[in-house]
Amino acid sequence: MSAFGTPVTAREQSVMDALEAWLEGYPSRAADILDGALIKAPEDALIMKLVHAIRFVLGDAAGMRQSIERIQSAYSETHPAYGYLLGCHAFSLEETGDYRQAEASGRRGLEFARDDAWGLHAVAHVHDMTGRSEEGVRWLENHPDGWTHCNNFGYHVWWHLALMYLDQGQGDKALALYDADIRKDKTDDYRDISNAASLLVRLELDGLDVGSRWDEIAQLSDKRAEDGCNVFADLHYLLALLNGGRRMGTERLLLSMKERAQGENDIGRVTHETGLPTALGLEQYRRGNYASAFSMLTSSRDSLYKIGGSHAQRDVFERITVDAALRAGLSSEAETLLKDRAHKRGALDRFAEQRLEICEKMRRAERVMEDEKLRAAGSI
Repeated sequence: MSAFGTPVTAREQSVMDALEAWLEGYPSRAADILDGALIKAPEDALIMKLVHAIRFVLGDAAGMRQSIERIQSAYSETHPAYGYLLGCHAFSLEETGDYRQAEASGRRGLEFARDDAWGLHAVAHVHDMTGRSEEGVRWLENHPDGWTHCNNFGYHVWWHLALMYLDQGQGDKALALYDADIRKDKTDDYRDISNAASLLVRLELDGLDVGSRWDEIAQLSDKRAEDGCNVFADLHYLLALLNGGRRMGTERLLLSMKERAQGENDIGRVTHETGLPTALGLEQYRRGNYASAFSMLTSSRDSLYKIGGSHAQRDVFERITVDAALRAGLSSEAETLLKDRAHKRGALDRFAEQRLEICEKMRRAERVMEDEKLRAAGSI
Protein backbone atom coordinates (compact mmCIF):
# COMPACT_ATOMS: atom_id res chain seq x y z
CA MET A 1 0.00 0.00 0.00
CA SER A 2 1.12 3.55 -0.65
CA ALA A 3 1.26 6.26 2.02
CA PHE A 4 -2.19 7.34 0.81
CA GLY A 5 -3.70 3.91 1.35
CA THR A 6 -4.02 3.02 -2.35
CA PRO A 7 -2.59 -0.24 -3.70
CA VAL A 8 0.84 -0.02 -5.30
CA THR A 9 0.83 -1.41 -8.81
CA ALA A 10 3.44 -3.88 -10.04
CA ARG A 11 4.76 -1.15 -12.35
CA GLU A 12 5.15 1.31 -9.48
CA GLN A 13 6.79 -1.34 -7.32
CA SER A 14 9.35 -2.09 -10.02
CA VAL A 15 10.32 1.57 -10.22
CA MET A 16 10.67 1.78 -6.42
CA ASP A 17 12.72 -1.43 -6.35
CA ALA A 18 14.96 -0.09 -9.11
CA LEU A 19 15.47 3.18 -7.23
CA GLU A 20 16.36 1.29 -4.07
CA ALA A 21 18.91 -0.81 -5.97
CA TRP A 22 20.46 2.32 -7.46
CA LEU A 23 20.72 4.03 -4.07
CA GLU A 24 22.46 0.93 -2.72
CA GLY A 25 25.07 1.35 -5.45
CA TYR A 26 23.79 -1.22 -7.93
CA PRO A 27 22.49 0.56 -11.06
CA SER A 28 23.02 -2.68 -13.00
CA ARG A 29 20.47 -4.35 -10.74
CA ALA A 30 18.12 -1.40 -11.24
CA ALA A 31 18.33 -1.83 -15.01
CA ASP A 32 17.60 -5.55 -14.73
CA ILE A 33 14.55 -4.91 -12.56
CA LEU A 34 13.13 -2.41 -15.03
CA ASP A 35 13.92 -4.63 -17.99
CA GLY A 36 11.86 -7.34 -16.27
CA ALA A 37 8.97 -4.91 -15.92
CA LEU A 38 9.35 -3.85 -19.55
CA ILE A 39 9.03 -7.41 -20.80
CA LYS A 40 5.67 -7.62 -19.04
CA ALA A 41 4.54 -4.25 -20.41
CA PRO A 42 6.55 -3.67 -23.60
CA GLU A 43 4.53 -0.61 -24.68
CA ASP A 44 5.42 1.27 -21.51
CA ALA A 45 7.56 4.01 -23.06
CA LEU A 46 8.57 5.54 -19.73
CA ILE A 47 10.05 2.27 -18.50
CA MET A 48 11.73 1.83 -21.90
CA LYS A 49 13.42 5.22 -21.59
CA LEU A 50 14.45 4.59 -17.97
CA VAL A 51 16.17 1.32 -18.86
CA HIS A 52 17.84 2.97 -21.84
CA ALA A 53 19.15 5.79 -19.66
CA ILE A 54 20.47 3.53 -16.91
CA ARG A 55 22.27 1.22 -19.32
CA PHE A 56 23.77 4.28 -20.99
CA VAL A 57 25.14 5.42 -17.61
CA LEU A 58 26.54 1.90 -17.18
CA GLY A 59 28.24 1.98 -20.59
CA ASP A 60 26.21 -1.12 -21.47
CA ALA A 61 25.70 -0.52 -25.19
CA ALA A 62 24.78 -4.13 -25.91
CA GLY A 63 22.23 -4.07 -23.08
CA MET A 64 20.70 -0.84 -24.43
CA ARG A 65 20.26 -2.43 -27.83
CA GLN A 66 18.89 -5.72 -26.52
CA SER A 67 16.39 -3.93 -24.29
CA ILE A 68 14.98 -1.99 -27.24
CA GLU A 69 14.99 -4.82 -29.74
CA ARG A 70 13.30 -7.16 -27.28
CA ILE A 71 10.15 -5.01 -27.22
CA GLN A 72 10.32 -3.17 -30.54
CA SER A 73 7.66 -5.30 -32.22
CA ALA A 74 5.10 -4.03 -29.68
CA TYR A 75 5.33 -0.53 -31.19
CA SER A 76 3.50 0.43 -34.35
CA GLU A 77 3.59 3.74 -36.18
CA THR A 78 0.44 4.75 -34.30
CA HIS A 79 2.08 4.45 -30.88
CA PRO A 80 2.70 7.98 -29.54
CA ALA A 81 6.26 7.03 -28.55
CA TYR A 82 7.16 5.27 -31.80
CA GLY A 83 9.54 8.01 -32.98
CA TYR A 84 11.23 8.16 -29.57
CA LEU A 85 11.69 4.39 -29.56
CA LEU A 86 13.42 4.66 -32.95
CA GLY A 87 15.63 7.41 -31.54
CA CYS A 88 16.71 5.16 -28.68
CA HIS A 89 17.26 2.30 -31.08
CA ALA A 90 19.37 4.57 -33.30
CA PHE A 91 21.63 5.51 -30.40
CA SER A 92 22.08 1.91 -29.27
CA LEU A 93 22.86 0.87 -32.86
CA GLU A 94 25.49 3.61 -33.13
CA GLU A 95 27.10 2.67 -29.82
CA THR A 96 27.34 -0.96 -30.96
CA GLY A 97 28.95 0.04 -34.25
CA ASP A 98 26.04 -0.47 -36.65
CA TYR A 99 26.32 2.98 -38.18
CA ARG A 100 24.26 2.49 -41.33
CA GLN A 101 21.22 1.19 -39.47
CA ALA A 102 21.69 3.77 -36.73
CA GLU A 103 21.48 6.66 -39.16
CA ALA A 104 18.45 5.18 -40.89
CA SER A 105 16.64 4.59 -37.60
CA GLY A 106 17.43 8.08 -36.30
CA ARG A 107 16.24 9.80 -39.46
CA ARG A 108 13.10 7.65 -39.55
CA GLY A 109 12.34 8.41 -35.91
CA LEU A 110 12.40 12.15 -36.53
CA GLU A 111 9.64 11.74 -39.09
CA PHE A 112 7.39 10.74 -36.19
CA ALA A 113 8.92 12.86 -33.41
CA ARG A 114 10.49 16.02 -34.78
CA ASP A 115 11.34 17.21 -31.27
CA ASP A 116 13.32 14.10 -30.31
CA ALA A 117 16.74 15.54 -29.51
CA TRP A 118 18.00 12.09 -28.51
CA GLY A 119 17.36 10.63 -31.94
CA LEU A 120 18.71 13.75 -33.65
CA HIS A 121 21.91 13.51 -31.62
CA ALA A 122 22.19 9.78 -32.38
CA VAL A 123 22.58 10.67 -36.05
CA ALA A 124 25.16 13.31 -35.10
CA HIS A 125 27.07 10.56 -33.30
CA VAL A 126 27.14 8.57 -36.54
CA HIS A 127 28.60 11.58 -38.37
CA ASP A 128 31.24 11.94 -35.67
CA MET A 129 32.23 8.28 -35.61
CA THR A 130 32.43 7.96 -39.38
CA GLY A 131 34.49 11.10 -39.95
CA ARG A 132 31.71 13.08 -41.65
CA SER A 133 31.90 16.30 -39.67
CA GLU A 134 30.86 18.51 -42.56
CA GLU A 135 27.63 16.54 -42.95
CA GLY A 136 27.23 16.62 -39.18
CA VAL A 137 27.31 20.41 -39.12
CA ARG A 138 24.64 20.58 -41.82
CA TRP A 139 22.55 17.97 -40.01
CA LEU A 140 22.47 19.87 -36.73
CA GLU A 141 22.18 23.36 -38.19
CA ASN A 142 19.32 22.30 -40.45
CA HIS A 143 17.29 20.78 -37.57
CA PRO A 144 17.07 23.49 -34.90
CA ASP A 145 13.53 22.42 -34.03
CA GLY A 146 14.93 19.10 -32.88
CA TRP A 147 16.95 20.40 -29.94
CA THR A 148 16.81 24.14 -29.29
CA HIS A 149 13.74 23.57 -27.11
CA CYS A 150 15.71 21.34 -24.71
CA ASN A 151 16.97 22.06 -21.24
CA ASN A 152 20.55 21.13 -20.48
CA PHE A 153 20.59 18.38 -23.10
CA GLY A 154 20.60 21.25 -25.58
CA TYR A 155 24.06 22.20 -24.28
CA HIS A 156 25.21 18.71 -25.17
CA VAL A 157 23.97 19.04 -28.75
CA TRP A 158 25.79 22.38 -29.01
CA TRP A 159 28.84 20.45 -27.80
CA HIS A 160 28.45 18.01 -30.69
CA LEU A 161 28.31 20.91 -33.12
CA ALA A 162 31.50 22.32 -31.58
CA LEU A 163 33.22 18.97 -32.09
CA MET A 164 32.22 19.02 -35.75
CA TYR A 165 33.73 22.48 -36.18
CA LEU A 166 36.91 21.43 -34.39
CA ASP A 167 37.27 18.44 -36.71
CA GLN A 168 37.20 20.87 -39.63
CA GLY A 169 39.97 22.96 -38.10
CA GLN A 170 37.61 25.71 -37.01
CA GLY A 171 38.55 25.86 -33.36
CA ASP A 172 37.53 29.51 -33.19
CA LYS A 173 33.94 28.57 -33.96
CA ALA A 174 34.05 25.79 -31.35
CA LEU A 175 35.31 28.26 -28.76
CA ALA A 176 32.59 30.73 -29.69
CA LEU A 177 29.95 28.02 -29.17
CA TYR A 178 31.50 27.26 -25.78
CA ASP A 179 30.93 30.83 -24.62
CA ALA A 180 27.61 31.54 -26.31
CA ASP A 181 25.81 28.24 -25.82
CA ILE A 182 27.63 25.35 -24.10
CA ARG A 183 28.46 27.40 -20.98
CA LYS A 184 25.90 30.13 -21.44
CA ASP A 185 24.39 29.05 -18.11
CA LYS A 186 27.00 28.33 -15.44
CA THR A 187 25.34 25.18 -14.13
CA ASP A 188 27.04 22.58 -11.96
CA ASP A 189 25.25 19.59 -13.51
CA TYR A 190 27.94 16.96 -14.12
CA ARG A 191 26.85 16.51 -17.72
CA ASP A 192 27.33 20.20 -18.40
CA ILE A 193 30.72 20.24 -16.70
CA SER A 194 31.65 17.15 -18.73
CA ASN A 195 30.75 18.92 -21.97
CA ALA A 196 32.87 21.90 -20.97
CA ALA A 197 35.92 20.06 -19.66
CA SER A 198 36.19 17.64 -22.56
CA LEU A 199 35.84 20.41 -25.14
CA LEU A 200 38.50 22.56 -23.46
CA VAL A 201 40.88 19.58 -23.46
CA ARG A 202 40.28 19.00 -27.16
CA LEU A 203 40.84 22.67 -27.94
CA GLU A 204 44.10 22.73 -26.02
CA LEU A 205 45.31 19.54 -27.70
CA ASP A 206 44.71 21.34 -30.99
CA GLY A 207 46.92 24.19 -29.80
CA LEU A 208 44.25 26.74 -28.94
CA ASP A 209 44.52 29.05 -25.96
CA VAL A 210 41.36 28.72 -23.87
CA GLY A 211 42.34 31.53 -21.53
CA SER A 212 40.85 31.46 -18.05
CA ARG A 213 37.87 29.26 -18.96
CA TRP A 214 39.12 26.42 -16.76
CA ASP A 215 38.68 28.55 -13.65
CA GLU A 216 34.89 28.57 -13.72
CA ILE A 217 34.36 24.81 -14.08
CA ALA A 218 37.27 24.02 -11.74
CA GLN A 219 35.59 26.03 -8.99
CA LEU A 220 32.34 24.13 -9.49
CA SER A 221 34.14 20.78 -9.68
CA ASP A 222 35.93 21.53 -6.41
CA LYS A 223 32.54 21.60 -4.70
CA ARG A 224 31.59 18.25 -6.30
CA ALA A 225 34.89 16.47 -5.69
CA GLU A 226 33.44 14.14 -3.07
CA ASP A 227 30.09 13.41 -4.70
CA GLY A 228 31.13 9.84 -5.45
CA CYS A 229 28.02 9.04 -7.48
CA ASN A 230 29.40 8.47 -10.97
CA VAL A 231 32.91 7.62 -12.21
CA PHE A 232 32.31 9.37 -15.54
CA ALA A 233 31.53 12.55 -13.61
CA ASP A 234 34.54 12.11 -11.31
CA LEU A 235 36.96 11.92 -14.23
CA HIS A 236 35.59 15.08 -15.80
CA TYR A 237 35.69 16.90 -12.47
CA LEU A 238 39.30 15.79 -12.28
CA LEU A 239 40.07 17.22 -15.72
CA ALA A 240 38.70 20.57 -14.55
CA LEU A 241 40.54 20.46 -11.23
CA LEU A 242 43.88 19.50 -12.77
CA ASN A 243 43.70 22.06 -15.55
CA GLY A 244 42.29 24.71 -13.25
CA GLY A 245 45.19 24.29 -10.83
CA ARG A 246 43.04 23.12 -7.90
CA ARG A 247 45.60 20.94 -6.09
CA MET A 248 43.62 20.41 -2.89
CA GLY A 249 40.44 19.63 -4.79
CA THR A 250 42.39 17.14 -6.90
CA GLU A 251 43.75 15.43 -3.79
CA ARG A 252 40.29 15.24 -2.21
CA LEU A 253 38.77 13.72 -5.32
CA LEU A 254 41.56 11.14 -5.69
CA LEU A 255 41.26 10.21 -2.01
CA SER A 256 37.51 9.81 -2.41
CA MET A 257 38.04 7.54 -5.42
CA LYS A 258 40.61 5.43 -3.57
CA GLU A 259 38.13 4.93 -0.73
CA ARG A 260 35.31 4.02 -3.10
CA ALA A 261 37.55 1.58 -4.96
CA GLN A 262 37.39 -0.62 -1.85
CA GLY A 263 33.62 -1.06 -2.20
CA GLU A 264 31.98 -4.17 -3.59
CA ASN A 265 29.04 -2.50 -5.30
CA ASP A 266 28.93 -1.40 -8.96
CA ILE A 267 30.60 1.96 -8.46
CA GLY A 268 33.29 0.42 -6.26
CA ARG A 269 34.21 -2.16 -8.87
CA VAL A 270 34.24 0.36 -11.73
CA THR A 271 36.31 2.80 -9.68
CA HIS A 272 38.83 0.08 -8.81
CA GLU A 273 39.12 -1.45 -12.28
CA THR A 274 38.89 1.63 -14.45
CA GLY A 275 38.24 4.93 -12.73
CA LEU A 276 41.22 5.10 -10.39
CA PRO A 277 43.89 3.98 -12.91
CA THR A 278 42.51 6.50 -15.39
CA ALA A 279 42.45 9.25 -12.78
CA LEU A 280 46.05 8.57 -11.75
CA GLY A 281 47.04 8.57 -15.41
CA LEU A 282 45.43 11.97 -15.90
CA GLU A 283 47.28 13.27 -12.86
CA GLN A 284 50.61 12.01 -14.23
CA TYR A 285 49.85 13.58 -17.60
CA ARG A 286 49.23 16.95 -16.00
CA ARG A 287 52.51 16.64 -14.08
CA GLY A 288 54.36 16.04 -17.34
CA ASN A 289 55.18 12.39 -16.60
CA TYR A 290 54.02 11.26 -20.01
CA ALA A 291 55.41 7.72 -20.08
CA SER A 292 53.80 6.95 -16.71
CA ALA A 293 50.57 8.59 -17.86
CA PHE A 294 50.52 6.48 -21.02
CA SER A 295 51.11 3.30 -19.03
CA MET A 296 48.34 4.02 -16.54
CA LEU A 297 45.82 5.19 -19.13
CA THR A 298 46.37 2.19 -21.38
CA SER A 299 46.05 -0.19 -18.42
CA SER A 300 42.38 0.76 -18.09
CA ARG A 301 41.62 1.57 -21.73
CA ASP A 302 39.88 -1.70 -22.58
CA SER A 303 37.45 -1.31 -19.67
CA LEU A 304 36.89 2.43 -20.05
CA TYR A 305 33.40 1.86 -21.45
CA LYS A 306 32.31 0.83 -17.96
CA ILE A 307 32.43 4.44 -16.74
CA GLY A 308 29.40 5.12 -18.97
CA GLY A 309 28.80 7.83 -21.50
CA SER A 310 29.22 7.44 -25.24
CA HIS A 311 32.18 6.64 -27.48
CA ALA A 312 32.30 10.31 -28.44
CA GLN A 313 32.38 11.46 -24.82
CA ARG A 314 35.04 8.97 -23.74
CA ASP A 315 37.19 9.89 -26.73
CA VAL A 316 38.72 12.75 -24.75
CA PHE A 317 40.63 10.14 -22.73
CA GLU A 318 41.76 8.43 -25.94
CA ARG A 319 43.13 11.74 -27.19
CA ILE A 320 45.00 12.40 -23.96
CA THR A 321 46.48 8.88 -24.11
CA VAL A 322 47.67 9.43 -27.68
CA ASP A 323 49.17 12.77 -26.74
CA ALA A 324 50.93 11.21 -23.75
CA ALA A 325 52.48 8.59 -26.05
CA LEU A 326 53.70 11.20 -28.50
CA ARG A 327 55.15 13.42 -25.77
CA ALA A 328 56.90 10.35 -24.30
CA GLY A 329 58.46 9.59 -27.70
CA LEU A 330 56.44 6.40 -28.12
CA SER A 331 55.61 6.80 -31.80
CA SER A 332 54.90 3.11 -32.49
CA GLU A 333 52.58 2.87 -29.50
CA ALA A 334 50.80 6.05 -30.53
CA GLU A 335 50.33 4.77 -34.07
CA THR A 336 48.93 1.46 -32.81
CA LEU A 337 46.49 3.30 -30.58
CA LEU A 338 45.40 5.65 -33.38
CA LYS A 339 44.77 2.78 -35.79
CA ASP A 340 42.81 0.82 -33.20
CA ARG A 341 40.78 3.93 -32.43
CA ALA A 342 40.02 4.43 -36.13
CA HIS A 343 38.99 0.79 -36.48
CA LYS A 344 36.53 1.07 -33.61
CA ARG A 345 35.17 4.39 -34.83
CA GLY A 346 34.79 3.39 -38.45
CA ALA A 347 37.01 6.08 -39.99
CA LEU A 348 39.97 8.39 -39.49
CA ASP A 349 39.23 11.91 -38.35
CA ARG A 350 41.35 15.04 -38.47
CA PHE A 351 42.80 14.36 -35.03
CA ALA A 352 44.04 10.93 -36.10
CA GLU A 353 45.32 12.05 -39.49
CA GLN A 354 47.42 14.81 -37.95
CA ARG A 355 48.86 12.53 -35.24
CA LEU A 356 49.66 9.77 -37.71
CA GLU A 357 51.69 12.32 -39.65
CA ILE A 358 53.55 13.17 -36.44
CA CYS A 359 54.22 9.46 -35.87
CA GLU A 360 55.72 9.16 -39.35
CA LYS A 361 57.96 12.20 -38.80
CA MET A 362 59.12 10.73 -35.49
CA ARG A 363 59.94 7.41 -37.16
CA ARG A 364 61.91 9.16 -39.91
CA ALA A 365 63.90 11.03 -37.29
CA GLU A 366 64.56 7.76 -35.46
CA ARG A 367 65.84 6.15 -38.67
CA VAL A 368 68.19 9.07 -39.25
CA MET A 369 69.53 8.78 -35.71
CA GLU A 370 70.14 5.04 -36.19
CA ASP A 371 71.82 5.38 -39.59
CA GLU A 372 75.49 4.43 -39.17
CA LYS A 373 76.44 6.29 -42.36
CA LEU A 374 75.40 9.60 -40.83
CA ARG A 375 77.51 9.23 -37.72
CA ALA A 376 80.70 11.25 -37.47
CA ALA A 377 83.87 9.24 -38.20
CA GLY A 378 85.54 8.04 -35.02
CA SER A 379 82.55 8.80 -32.83
CA ILE A 380 81.51 6.37 -30.17
